[in-house]
Amino acid sequence: MTQPVAIVTGASRGIGAHLADALQDNGYAVERGSRSTAPVTDPAAVRAWVENIVARHGRVDLLVNNAGVIDTEVSLAESDPDQWWATIETNVRGPYLMTHTVLPHLTPGMGRIVNINSGAAYKNYDIATAYNVSKGALARITSGLGLGPDRTALVFDLAPGVVRTDMTEAMDAHRDRTEWTAPEEVTALLLAIARGELDAWSGRMVRAGTDTVESLRARADVGLRELDRTLGLITWGDDDPLGT
Repeated sequence: MTQPVAIVTGASRGIGAHLADALQDNGYAVERGSRSTAPVTDPAAVRAWVENIVARHGRVDLLVNNAGVIDTEVSLAESDPDQWWATIETNVRGPYLMTHTVLPHLTPGMGRIVNINSGAAYKNYDIATAYNVSKGALARITSGLGLGPDRTALVFDLAPGVVRTDMTEAMDAHRDRTEWTAPEEVTALLLAIARGELDAWSGRMVRAGTDTVESLRARADVGLRELDRTLGLITWGDDDPLGT
């Protein structure tokens, strides 16, 4: 059998390195992206990198959009406009360009895309607003492509919880944290997605440290409603005209 091929962006350190290592240990040929390999916000660099991968391997089975940054933990009023927009560029334009470029090369019926997302996409925070906005936008990309019978591809939001990395250790929000998500909890979900065990969750968010492969399978067996684990409007009740 031909060795499956995975692309992992932002794989030089942190969560990306854990994900890439786990895939490699499980038989994948892993192409590891970094700023020096191909800046994900540069269309020409992304196109050249993906074309090189396809030329060498002839296929792409899994894309993991992991590359991401966070802006300074201050309010929008206190934020730096250049840093704010650079965060959006990396966290939204990057996955968009990678997905747009890889989609034509995904193995038909088997190729999958995993977007590394965050609970920040689903909560109202008043700091690091560019990060929060970018993760909300990423959730929209995931559901737009991966949800419903006419979906473009199998696409998943994987929230890693709070893994101990250089980025999380430097954040004020986690300064006093004593409990961290184990990297193995994140890689277990990624590998299950890659194997096709969680395809019912395409277009939706799963979270390491809270969800397990077993709990997600069990929930899928019960059935998933249209908006379960997606970013959507919460109405005021049955009489809200926007809910009809």
